[in-house]
Amino acid sequence: MTAKLVIAIDGPAGAGKSSVARGVAERLGYVYIDTGAMYRAAAYLAMEAGLDVPEDTEAIATLTGHMQVEFRPIDGVQRIFVNGRDLEDQVRLPEVGAMSSPVSAIPLVRRDLLQTQRDLAREAGVVMEGRDIGTVVLPDADVKIFLTASAEERARRRLEQIKAKHPELTFEQVLADQVDRDRRDSSRDVAPLKMADDAVEIVSDGMSLEEVIDRVVQIVHAKEAARDA
Repeated sequence: MTAKLVIAIDGPAGAGKSSVARGVAERLGYVYIDTGAMYRAAAYLAMEAGLDVPEDTEAIATLTGHMQVEFRPIDGVQRIFVNGRDLEDQVRLPEVGAMSSPVSAIPLVRRDLLQTQRDLAREAGVVMEGRDIGTVVLPDADVKIFLTASAEERARRRLEQIKAKHPELTFEQVLADQVDRDRRDSSRDVAPLKMADDAVEIVSDGMSLEEVIDRVVQIVHAKEAARDA
């Protein structure tokens, strides 16, 4: 039996990392670890407590220092639980997503959640996605993927996802938000977004979700074959 691997998927916001990681994990029978949801959960807890960045960074770090994170399958869908609470729906709110970037740049928050992520990935057979998995969180991951797409393509996909709930948004607004998020994620002092030297880059413009999943699974199988040779 081929030993399971640790797979890291990084890339900018809107690249489809969550959907791809979830699909790859399902295809391989691996566990999917959504690190973005962890930072969104930290942001939600901060907002719930009336805290903001940068005024309340120490208080936010105190909150995250006590976060107990689990990923549980409910009716076939993986959901994030924090301190026993199901926060899956809350962490997907747009305002929580906007708050997650400044919260994730707090060094103490990253330190606490970094250890949690490494603990979750201690057993092989995991797919973890985020923005610094292959460079910081799991630098020894067996397979590293950097999934990206043009800002325009990512904005188009994002608008398609949210237009039913937010019909007032225009492509130009979503694109501007996308470009701003890229700038913040790439220029922050703590764990900026960048591709690991040994990562395989996949530019998904023009590719379907299934095609991207197929490509990642091919890379994993090639790694397995090379290791078993």
